Amino acid sequence: MTLDFNHRPTLDAQISSLIDQALTRERASQTPRDYLGASRLGVACERALQYEYTHTPVDDGRDFSGRLLRIFEVGHTLEDLAIRWLRLAGFDLFTRKAQGGQFGFSVAGGRIRGHVDGILNAGPADLGAFGMGYPAIWEFKTMNDKSWRDTVKQGVARSKPVYAAQVAVYQAYMEASVPGVSANPALFTAVNKDTQAIWCELLPFDGGLAQRMSDRAVKVITATDSGESLPRFATTPTHVECKFCAWQQRCWGVA
Repeated sequence: MTLDFNHRPTLDAQISSLIDQALTRERASQTPRDYLGASRLGVACERALQYEYTHTPVDDGRDFSGRLLRIFEVGHTLEDLAIRWLRLAGFDLFTRKAQGGQFGFSVAGGRIRGHVDGILNAGPADLGAFGMGYPAIWEFKTMNDKSWRDTVKQGVARSKPVYAAQVAVYQAYMEASVPGVSANPALFTAVNKDTQAIWCELLPFDGGLAQRMSDRAVKVITATDSGESLPRFATTPTHVECKFCAWQQRCWGVA
């Protein structure tokens, strides 16, 4: 008998596989959301948003991989670092309420919710020249180099419309609990995961965008309650949004 050493698993591959399996099991044990999250309201396709809201099973092979779950966890760690950096730089940044838990909102009987990364209460005085005011929403993201550079080049609204929608909804609904937060631009902070470069951009409140996203959330909930399937974003399954959608096969009925 000939032993094939070329196909024997390596130590790193074996340990990586064990980690990914553990992360996948951990995610599977978590209670899924029973609401529409503000972070998702700006996605391109309303039908995909409806699938997400109803926890419709994704196509085979399109669920979260262990690698993607590791990426999420690295993002959380970088967020903790960014909080530390901003505080060291002189920002009065709150990420938890006095009684515990994140700052957030809940409307429509708890069916639309959002949790903000932080509230800026004060900061370096010289930033007022750039339009920085307080209180303000703080939103944090991590990006690979290509995505980060595109955000720097085009700005959040054009490069990352989902994030822009998320921030607008936060500014609208957090006004009730943090008076004045919608009057000041939100501070959007993105860290380049490849270089650790930091991009900061002020996002003035876009009331029209916030209203459209709120209306969209109500539309998704109402359609779901009535058993209606919302229209697709595209007219062909080969559209880029559909090609990378977790429900492409289910939506289009393709094998």
